[in-house]
Amino acid sequence: MKETGQEKVRIRRAWEGDAEDLLRLQRRLDRETTFMLLEPGERTTTVRQETEQIRRSFDTGNRTILVAEASGRMVGYLEARGGDYRRNRHTASINMGILQEFVGRGIGTALMSEAERWARQHGIHRLELTVMEHNEAAISLYKKMGFAIEGRRRESLFVEGSFVDELYMAKLLGRQEEHE
Repeated sequence: MKETGQEKVRIRRAWEGDAEDLLRLQRRLDRETTFMLLEPGERTTTVRQETEQIRRSFDTGNRTILVAEASGRMVGYLEARGGDYRRNRHTASINMGILQEFVGRGIGTALMSEAERWARQHGIHRLELTVMEHNEAAISLYKKMGFAIEGRRRESLFVEGSFVDELYMAKLLGRQEEHE
């Protein structure tokens, strides 16, 4: 349990029974923010498919799905997905979302910290993500967590009638023995 402001937030690994709540959270995020990749109604994942995604995160050593719970409900999540091949298994791509009413309460920091702890335990060397260039709060969080901007994907997204650049950010975790 982690204290973030006035609320207790629990960060934990998702389990199969979370599939319906996680899917509900993702769909709500699709509706309430334009910072997520999918627009409202585009997420066609079923509860069964989400259950399988969660199960797969336990079957491979380089994937995880973390959830944040506050006020008795799921309010955020982070998915880290490692590569499928020997040459990229050490790299995990991060996707994260937090309900707008809970942004700014330390939940993103808690999710990212737990993801990094998990990554180090599982031999992940590189964490990476993309973020819309105008998502200043997220960019600030990622920089605070040690991520650096590595590049720009010019006009890679079309959001609310305009093309938007994405920033490509990453953090190298170094060799495990350097951190013990």
